[in-house]
Amino acid sequence: MRALERTFKELQSQGRKAFIAYITAGDPDIHATVGLVHVLEASGVDIIEFGIPFSDPIADGPVNQAAAQRALKNDINLGMILDAVRTIREDSDIPIVFFSYINPIIAYGMERFAADAKESGLSGALILDMPPEEAGDYKVLMEDHDLDTIFLVSPITPVERIELIVKHASGFVYYVSQMGVTGERNDVSETIPQMVGEIKRRTDIPVAVGFGISTPDQVKVIAEHADGVIVGSSIVKRIGEKGINPGFEKEIGAYVKTLTAPLKGEQ
Repeated sequence: MRALERTFKELQSQGRKAFIAYITAGDPDIHATVGLVHVLEASGVDIIEFGIPFSDPIADGPVNQAAAQRALKNDINLGMILDAVRTIREDSDIPIVFFSYINPIIAYGMERFAADAKESGLSGALILDMPPEEAGDYKVLMEDHDLDTIFLVSPITPVERIELIVKHASGFVYYVSQMGVTGERNDVSETIPQMVGEIKRRTDIPVAVGFGISTPDQVKVIAEHADGVIVGSSIVKRIGEKGINPGFEKEIGAYVKTLTAPLKGEQ
């Protein structure tokens, strides 16, 4: 059983939903990224998403774009991030997925990426700008290496396309709760229950909801409908603000613990 499937099933058996934390790999540096994963896991995070820095992140808002630029200034690359996964695997089996644009994967080499991802202990990947219609070779390579392929569904995705997406997806389906780029929002979209229901009627794969979630109340509301809750920009924002301070990881962990609390019956 793959790591993502095992995690969701274990949580389901406990009557719990998954908390998925997104951070930009290499921000503020790659060593801090490794340390942050351990802190996040201790703070109640169930799955980690590594944003792969890219120079033209069109789906990302200002916070995640700035984080990518900080990482790129450190000359971060895909090989270094895979090495970080290997280091994490020395004492943690928390599922880790890459959240990437296709360009870094192509530059690294698709076959090489799939092989090295498997060897490093990666659980899967979501490639933002690769629709399922164009994912044939990539999907085959990932399946051959027992890696999950995650795809996005948006609020305006028609039903027939949802059916296509879930046929190609594994691990979980990422439902984008808001249109536009990544970033914190004040309100939770009223369309979430309907759209999550549309997805779940067509697949047994877990559905996780992300984009714009930044408060414990929002986490609690979304967890009523989805199998997982994804928080990114609000964590990345705090890393950007605190990352130059020694021991900043503890502050990030304390914040994330307030977000995971509703999923653990602590709030």
